[in-house]
Amino acid sequence: MREIARVKDAALGFFDSGVGGLTVVRAVQDLLPGEDLVYLGDTARLPYGSKSAETIRKFAQEDVDFLLSKGVKAIVVACNTATAHALPEFWKDCPVPIMGVIAPGVEAALADAGTERIGIIATRGTIDSHAYQHALAKERRGLRIYGEATPLLVPLIEEDWVSEEVTKEVLRKYLAPLLDRGIDTLMLGCTHYPLLVPVLREILPADVRLIDSATTCAEHLKRMLEEKGLLKEGDGEGVLQIHLTDLSEQFEELAKRFLRRPTGRVRRAVVG
Repeated sequence: MREIARVKDAALGFFDSGVGGLTVVRAVQDLLPGEDLVYLGDTARLPYGSKSAETIRKFAQEDVDFLLSKGVKAIVVACNTATAHALPEFWKDCPVPIMGVIAPGVEAALADAGTERIGIIATRGTIDSHAYQHALAKERRGLRIYGEATPLLVPLIEEDWVSEEVTKEVLRKYLAPLLDRGIDTLMLGCTHYPLLVPVLREILPADVRLIDSATTCAEHLKRMLEEKGLLKEGDGEGVLQIHLTDLSEQFEELAKRFLRRPTGRVRRAVVG
């Protein structure tokens, strides 16, 4: 019994190539406020999306090893690119439960039986991997699936231009071909993009469902922990540790904005 309690009290681990995955952390903090969390942002080697699949898998394995060294009880790959290219490898060998951000989004998109035409916006690397497209098609036949690479959105978000008119115009330009195809669902295939939800709700027709990767991932994680008996017990407030492979004022400021709460001390991580 003591061993089970010890595992339940261990932290949850998250990693991303930068700070975008902190939107997932924020959603988990809202849903599971008692859990301790360890976040690794590989800011020294971002972006992963422009790297080869082999390099992404190498970096992701080093990120997983870092989190395992912290004694985490489960790992969330809070990076779409790493989920697409590396998660299948981890499923076989990881000693703790591990999940990515793609499957929860797919599950949420298909929860409505009337879903027929799905648009996906993401980085070029994620769109070109066809990970979302394959996962959706595997679960339901007859879907119309349209991917749109949206490379300008991450820098606009990181510049804190979310509410600027230029960002709205860029979004309208990216969304136009998807809306022309009559999509009924839009999936956000990048962990930066939940910050765009208020603006997207202004732009999108009211009947287009919006699938937010951060929220769906947090809900999926909670179910996984419940099924495996790993939910932490008690009413205390969890502690968040943030580790970045490259420390800078820019990344610390971004971390605060993505979390929408104080980050505490940000530590430098050495991986690899």
